[in-house]
Amino acid sequence: MLIDLKPLVGTPQVNELLTYAVIDDPEALERTSAEYREQAAMQLCGWEEEGLLLGLTGFEETEDGSLDIRHIAVLPENRGKGYARGMILELVTTRQPRYLVAETEDEIAADFYRSLGFMVYSLGENAAGIEMFRCVYEVEESEDEE
Repeated sequence: MLIDLKPLVGTPQVNELLTYAVIDDPEALERTSAEYREQAAMQLCGWEEEGLLLGLTGFEETEDGSLDIRHIAVLPENRGKGYARGMILELVTTRQPRYLVAETEDEIAADFYRSLGFMVYSLGENAAGIEMFRCVYEVEESEDEE
């Protein structure tokens, strides 16, 4: 089940997970934490089981009804167990967006989104010469009603 992590931004548990989702750089972590603390549209939720925070997802709900996934991370020892998939499905069920959108430079992440039914588009290379991907999932009306 997803829980609201905005009040916990800056705590060691949340910082550890956010570090997996951003460049392992204290300045990047602080910028990302500040976005979640200061911007009302930015939401941060965590997947918790038996009192343990296993993963998190950060997103922004936009005026056009889409949900832009900004960050997603699962503790290394819990990867491959379906927690990231569970967070995405929970967002579809609870937030009922028209679209889910994520951008990544990680081909493994692009393959993860593709496995969930996202359409994956190449955005070309960024300034560092790394290929970027835009992943888009259109939520069907029948999924909204579940």
